[in-house]
Amino acid sequence: MKKIYLDNAASTMVNSEVLNEMLPYFTEKYGNSNSLHEFGRTANAGLDLARERIAKAINCQSNEIYFTSGATESNNWAIKGIAESYMDKGKHIIVSCIEHPSIIEPCKYLEKHGFKVTYLPVDKNGIVSLADLLHNIDKETILVSIMSANNEMGTIQHLKAIAQTTKEKGVLFHTDATQGIGAFNIDVQELGVDMLTISGHKIGGPKGIGALYIKNGIGIEPLLHGGHQERLRRGGTSNVPGAVGLGKAVEVATRDITINAQKLKKIRDYFIKQVLDRIEYTKLNGHPIQRLANNANISFGMIEGESIMLMLDLEGISVSTGSACSLGVVEPSNILLAMGLSENLAKGAVRFTFSKNITKSDVDYVVEKLEAIVKKLRSYSPLSKSKFDEFKNEKKGE
Repeated sequence: MKKIYLDNAASTMVNSEVLNEMLPYFTEKYGNSNSLHEFGRTANAGLDLARERIAKAINCQSNEIYFTSGATESNNWAIKGIAESYMDKGKHIIVSCIEHPSIIEPCKYLEKHGFKVTYLPVDKNGIVSLADLLHNIDKETILVSIMSANNEMGTIQHLKAIAQTTKEKGVLFHTDATQGIGAFNIDVQELGVDMLTISGHKIGGPKGIGALYIKNGIGIEPLLHGGHQERLRRGGTSNVPGAVGLGKAVEVATRDITINAQKLKKIRDYFIKQVLDRIEYTKLNGHPIQRLANNANISFGMIEGESIMLMLDLEGISVSTGSACSLGVVEPSNILLAMGLSENLAKGAVRFTFSKNITKSDVDYVVEKLEAIVKKLRSYSPLSKSKFDEFKNEKKGE
């Protein structure tokens, strides 16, 4: 059976260059990076190189890069660490309503401990309004956190404008760039962000490793205690092979941004056109243009995305109905509901995320199987076509 993986927003295959870079740190350079002997110094040199690679990719100083266990830890640290460090100035935090749970849940935690959190709405394309942001910043606001690009429907935010707005108000700005790194150019100096989250396994790196960029001069309390690693800010023995892999993955992903984006956009647009043209009652979710080059989130009217996903899996095709971190949840996507989709359309959404290895013949195979599956599921769907009059009033994909 043919195997086609279209869930690259959830995780990616480790790049061969990355793997080759990591292997010696398991078998030859395996010392503890805090040890003073040769093995330790060699391991520490690997950490230094990884830090330098990431710093070069996003245009910051290497001592502004802190390694973590992944994006979830980085996001928790950004939210909780700033809250604890700046609580004397104020207890108000602003995030968008479509953030990853690793942003939303720490905010809910802080609300139980006396903080106020504003969850900004988004428009039908998933874009945060600058006017809404400006309206909600007050003298108590200490942090704004808006993701660079949404993991579920691919919309890219106006980061530079958001950062300029927060800077003018004297408020720190953090962005979760888990989906943004390697997808488009991210220059923290040009954008003006104060903190930025990176994850390894979304860009051809290993799982269990991430980083948080923290601009020099920003005070932030440690999330983990128990060691002096990461310049006293993140306790725990360093994951040297992971950090080395992350550094190389960031280098490779940013090196090949242009050529990868061009190829991904071409194959993604071909897929979207085939699906919308050949399958009735379908709708592209997210911004039609300002979106990740590898992301296509499509709602299929009258059926559930979960059923489509399971039947595609039987055909060797791997997709997702939303964020990989919320698998098993049968409720409609909160992100799609926040964008104004009906509950039925939100439940019928499927996310297809491509890699550079996907070919036109792969897409043709997927569309062929998808068309047959949708037809079969709709043949015994209890939902009536009359419930989807919205398709009559808007062009497909808008």
